Amino acid sequence: MTAADLADATAPARRREWRPGRPVDVAATWGTLRRGAGDPAWHSDGRAVWRGISTAQGPLTLRVAGQRGDARVVAHAWGSVAAVETVLDRLPRMLGADDDVTGFVPRHPVLEQAMRRRPGWRVPCTGLVLESLVPAVIEQKVTGQEAFGGWRRLVRRHGTPAPGPGAALGLRVPPDVPRLRALPSWEWLKMGISPQRADTLMRVLEVATRMEELPSLEAAAARRRLMSVRGVGVWTAAETAQRALGDPDAVSFGDYHVAKNIGWALTGREVDDTGLADLLAPWTGHRYRVQRLLELTGAFRPRRGPRMAPRRHLPLG
Repeated sequence: MTAADLADATAPARRREWRPGRPVDVAATWGTLRRGAGDPAWHSDGRAVWRGISTAQGPLTLRVAGQRGDARVVAHAWGSVAAVETVLDRLPRMLGADDDVTGFVPRHPVLEQAMRRRPGWRVPCTGLVLESLVPAVIEQKVTGQEAFGGWRRLVRRHGTPAPGPGAALGLRVPPDVPRLRALPSWEWLKMGISPQRADTLMRVLEVATRMEELPSLEAAAARRRLMSVRGVGVWTAAETAQRALGDPDAVSFGDYHVAKNIGWALTGREVDDTGLADLLAPWTGHRYRVQRLLELTGAFRPRRGPRMAPRRHLPLG
């Protein structure tokens, strides 16, 4: 960070207010951006959500206040002028301003109830592809404990203190692309991130510029470009598209829990990915909307038996 950037980061916050004319539930809309309860890039104080964000223009701290029934959102941001203005200009889209629910008909009592309970939720569109893609790769084919632990260690070890008041909250900004590219293979292992996932991350980082162009593409083209990177499959592409690209149809096929949970919530029995595709066919165009609404209302199948134990690649340093 240059001296000018540092001066910007310690300057008073820039404020932006958005009145969308509808309720906005910030915590629900951005809930999938939080990578576990100990995510160092996330803080909630009950009144607002605080986020440490890495952008091409530099790091910033973003504080956004807006409760479930509010029709007004107030944001404050600290960081370089370029970073702050870029993110504040994008704030409505980040909170789902472009999410079009036209044509979505719940057709099921559970979904009807979910719509009533979560009127302020929309599919977010952060536009920050690497912010969602990097943790999605870290989460590939591991338990939630392993996934969130790997992300937590990465941000704590190699992120930076968030600008302005974010640092006093313990908030950190995830490492930027140059810092990630510089990490040696043994450092990924120390963080509990397997060589296969680390290799995929290196391939993603090699084409980081092309990845950040994805918000300008149509949804299908964006997912094709994502999956053109070896190691990025349907699940990883969907998890990225749900957050960064605002794709309401990007179902998490290949997830250990999603198909079973949706099947149980809508039919009372578990299904596999093939059954899930058939089950969600009536909501084509809005299939992720179904997935997330059910998640937000806690429509999970009953858990039986012990949970999968996390694997250990090396002793974690």
